[in-house]
Amino acid sequence: MYEKILVPFDGSPTSEQALKEAAGLALKTGAQVRLLYIVDPLTHAIGFVRPEVYQREFLPAAVRAGEALLHRAREQLAAQGIPAEIRLVENMDAQVAALVIEDARQWGARLIVLGTQGRRGLQRMFLGSDAEQIAR
Repeated sequence: MYEKILVPFDGSPTSEQALKEAAGLALKTGAQVRLLYIVDPLTHAIGFVRPEVYQREFLPAAVRAGEALLHRAREQLAAQGIPAEIRLVENMDAQVAALVIEDARQWGARLIVLGTQGRRGLQRMFLGSDAEQIAR
């Protein structure tokens, strides 16, 4: 059924819920779990920091924060007897959804479990929905 479950994880409440759902499925099916964190700092830094500051300070801090989130999530799964591998991807110019899909394909994931922010109206039109793009 589900041999491999990919969980894009960013520490948000919706990704925490996705982690819980994936854990339940992994316990029932014996599936392997991969936690994926995508460092997407450009969305936060554009126009606010100079390129050299970005490379020297901002990006390494974003990577450290992502690694900490992944390790904490993996420990949560391990406490339930679920081994998980972790993967961190630095995004410089791709859409997050495309990176999730690419990782799922390369790893051979049979299921992607992710949260969504539930944006509506103008927010959805301007900000989009990674979950919707992945589902398509």
